[in-house]
Amino acid sequence: MKSLFKPSIYWLLVFVPVALFLDYSGARAPLVFFSAGLSIIPIARLIGLSTEQLAAYTGDAAGGLLNATFGNLPELIIALVVLNAGLHEMVLASLAGAILANLLLKMGVAFLVGGLKFHSQDYNANSIRVYGSMMLIATSSMFIPSAFHSFFGTSFAASENTLNIVLSVTLLVSYILYLIFMLKTHAEAFKSQGDGDDEKEEKWTLYRALGTLIVSAVGAAFMSEVLVGAAEATGKAMGMTGLFIGVVFLAVAGGAADLITAFSMASKNKMDLYIGIVMGSSIQIALFVGPILVLCSLFIGPAQLTLSFVPSLLGSMFFAVLLGIMVAGDGKSNWYKGVQLILFYLILAIMFYFIPVH
Repeated sequence: MKSLFKPSIYWLLVFVPVALFLDYSGARAPLVFFSAGLSIIPIARLIGLSTEQLAAYTGDAAGGLLNATFGNLPELIIALVVLNAGLHEMVLASLAGAILANLLLKMGVAFLVGGLKFHSQDYNANSIRVYGSMMLIATSSMFIPSAFHSFFGTSFAASENTLNIVLSVTLLVSYILYLIFMLKTHAEAFKSQGDGDDEKEEKWTLYRALGTLIVSAVGAAFMSEVLVGAAEATGKAMGMTGLFIGVVFLAVAGGAADLITAFSMASKNKMDLYIGIVMGSSIQIALFVGPILVLCSLFIGPAQLTLSFVPSLLGSMFFAVLLGIMVAGDGKSNWYKGVQLILFYLILAIMFYFIPVH
């Protein structure tokens, strides 16, 4: 009976109905935003727990892939809503912001939290090389439609649309081949290096772990939509530009659940699993979510989406990938590496905050 009154993170689930009530009653955006943010914390905890339990059955690579897939569900849902409204700039900004948040902020937080508890943490460096090469291919491919748009503008709109469709299909094929390589032909390259800290943990059944992950991911997607729906108005109330809202504010808000997962897994020395989540999520956004949105724009929204990022977004993604590979490439993490990643993210955030509205 005493356990019912013991302080628990799951008490924050009370903010789920609170946030929904505030949202539907038309309350002020900051109230909706912060209530939804608090409600996501226990849901994120459930996502992290179920992913850890699934990894015991599937391995860290497949477990990280499942977490990344369900974790990207809020971004995909939100992007489809924004795409239908024809806000293509916001769609591209949210995609770039999600990649930056994954590679710099979330991985940096994991390195910092883990480094404060452990002197250093080991993980599979071979997997980092595969993740890094795929991210370089993905970000480098974005230079093609962006350069085409910069040089030719709207003079060759039909050719630009065709180029983006062909590129999207190519990226989707490369993502499928990457999954075959990771899960089927060379799964040993993604084998975990560390043992993790599993003491005193109850082992769940496979169905319980998978069911909890699915239900929690759907809940996170729903509450993230409420959160991000209020984020733009909250950001404007705080004097933020549209670009900053899309790249930084919405990305951090939509990925709030992953930050809680970073604390949990890093403190348990499960770095292989979390590296698989953040890297896999970034690859999935670049090679799957982005191309899918381009193809979906053929049927929804007023016009076709093109993957033509503005130079500030393109350069930020490219340098974030390079820094992420350099910092994480040796298979060892510590608190100072986390500081480096977070520092670069803050520098980019400051830049986007002061970029004037066009």
